[in-house]
Amino acid sequence: MEQYAGFWKRFGAIIIDGIIIWVLQAFVFVPILGALGLGFFNNMEDLQSGDPEAAMGMVGAIIAAAGAIWVLTMIIQVLYFTFMESSKTQATLGKMALGIIVTDMNGAPLNFSKALVRNLCRLLSNFTMLIGYIIAAFTAKKQALHDIIAGTLVVNKK
Repeated sequence: MEQYAGFWKRFGAIIIDGIIIWVLQAFVFVPILGALGLGFFNNMEDLQSGDPEAAMGMVGAIIAAAGAIWVLTMIIQVLYFTFMESSKTQATLGKMALGIIVTDMNGAPLNFSKALVRNLCRLLSNFTMLIGYIIAAFTAKKQALHDIIAGTLVVNKK
């Protein structure tokens, strides 16, 4: 019988993974933000002239940059979790540190497509004000919303 990983163990793993992802994203975003900052700095003369079209263009560019960074953030997160959970280790670095793995409902390792579905569904858990994660504390198999949808379990490593 599988011993399901509890809420707090999973919470600890997500904190560790969050720190790792944050560091990975820093290597991607710092150069991008630096380049954008230089571009915006070069356009400051247009803003100082009081041209409303230049100001609206700058606002539009900032909003577009923020949206692109948000999308890139989601892609990095989904790929990190998908590749790690469909690997031989069946776990992200945070899960490995806490001795838990991800399996399908039969205890088998996840293939790439099953892991991808699980991690795309994690976005839904995020968009529900994290309630999708919190329900893991109250379900019999300690499943979060994305686990229920994808048909996966997080269990203690044997």
